[in-house]
Amino acid sequence: MATGNAIRGTRVGSGPTGESERGESAKRTVVSFWCSNGHETQPSFAHDAELPSTWDCPRCGLPANTDMKNPPPARRTEPYKTHLAYVKERRSDADGEALLEEALSKLRARRGEN
Repeated sequence: MATGNAIRGTRVGSGPTGESERGESAKRTVVSFWCSNGHETQPSFAHDAELPSTWDCPRCGLPANTDMKNPPPARRTEPYKTHLAYVKERRSDADGEALLEEALSKLRARRGEN
């Protein structure tokens, strides 16, 4: 049973397809990048664009380059450190004890304790 809908099956912006309607496509260059897990990624770039030396692999996140036999090594990730861990790197236990004693003596002096 026909409903008489003349625009059924079309979408906004649809029309005749082809280069003459949309204009010419820009020249593209497809480059292969390989990560250390052997994944190949093939992004495309503008023909006259400067190509990057490395690219992040979309599958595993490791860095990739154009040399299939010699991919870049994985980045070294630093473990999360707390503020206290950074302070302990800069100060010795003796320094910490001296600073604590100084702070406590100032606090006691303000309170009128000795």
